[in-house]
Amino acid sequence: MAALDGIKVLDLTRLLPGPIGSLVLADLGAQVDKVEDAGIGDYLRVSAAPVAGMSAAFHALNRGKRSLVLDLKKPDGARVLLRLAEQYDVLFEQFRPGVLDRLGVGHSTLLEHNPGLIVCALTGYGQTGPLQQRAGHDLNYMARAGLMGLQGPNAGPPQIPAFQLADVSGGMWSVIGILAALRERDRTGRGSVIDIGMLESVIPFASIGLSHLLGGQASPERGQDVLSGGLAVYDTYLTSDGEAVTFGALEPKFMTAFCQGVGIEPDMTLLFPGPHQAELKQKLGQIFAAKTRAEWRAFNEQHDCCIEPVLHPEELRDDEQLTARRVFADFDTGSGRVGQFRTPVTPFHWKPGPAPTAGEHTAQILEEAGFDSDEIAALRASSVVR
Repeated sequence: MAALDGIKVLDLTRLLPGPIGSLVLADLGAQVDKVEDAGIGDYLRVSAAPVAGMSAAFHALNRGKRSLVLDLKKPDGARVLLRLAEQYDVLFEQFRPGVLDRLGVGHSTLLEHNPGLIVCALTGYGQTGPLQQRAGHDLNYMARAGLMGLQGPNAGPPQIPAFQLADVSGGMWSVIGILAALRERDRTGRGSVIDIGMLESVIPFASIGLSHLLGGQASPERGQDVLSGGLAVYDTYLTSDGEAVTFGALEPKFMTAFCQGVGIEPDMTLLFPGPHQAELKQKLGQIFAAKTRAEWRAFNEQHDCCIEPVLHPEELRDDEQLTARRVFADFDTGSGRVGQFRTPVTPFHWKPGPAPTAGEHTAQILEEAGFDSDEIAALRASSVVR
């Protein structure tokens, strides 16, 4: 049995933050039923060119889930949600604070109808504080949390990351909170409300970068700290074939192995920030520019000094380490094959079901919650469900 077999999750989230969290719960064995609105639904479905009828991102984040289309803006929609919530262990929502209250299905109301329910509320800024109603996206949260203030280069604005740290970390902290709440319910029988704000969800990722702040010291210039560009031995370099490698020889043994391998005298000043690092970077840049990316891969195999290639996305599925770890696989959706990724906690012998079409399981989910055929027909006729 999977770890979360028997746990039922009613998932009202969309796009990336909530769905990555409920994906992990589904991979661990929970039944995740996705509630989508009666309009466009989760518009990640159409965020890019379709693969087997939906965007590849939607396939990847919603595999193995079921879908119910429910119009919560209609009074009967709210009543349906309350009735559904009585049958679930977890309700996972991503609305701004107060939205569910205005619809008549706020957190306290949900818990009144199901005292054992765990409500996880994932928002940008949390359920309290002066910014609780503010709109935002990943880049805004990283900026407000100080992470962009650590990001280089030191001239001009910070570089935009090519990934969504706040979205994914918000989803992961939600999973942690849900698992802890389930364990607490085992002891007490009581449900709870989990308040996750994406703003504070990213701060632990800067534990080292914020150590100056935590220690009451002045922060280094942006992009000049030990782990943000201030050391020649912790940086990226171009190779002779126009590719790039990363160099991460932060410890003396790795720095020494590199220096001996390229035939230069080990220099302990490589490991300490300061103005001299500019000249050291120039020197290392010339050394790295003398070999191809493949040659540096071979060099690292021999000397084990923390050099890794900067891979292009299209190279990932052929990477020997990712292949050995079964990170990527293709699965048949019924309408074509689509690629999927395994998370670190997804079982190695994973066999996920396909992502659902909008409303594919509406009738089935309602029937399991005790709605009879006449009730379902009436809800369909009034466009409350689809």
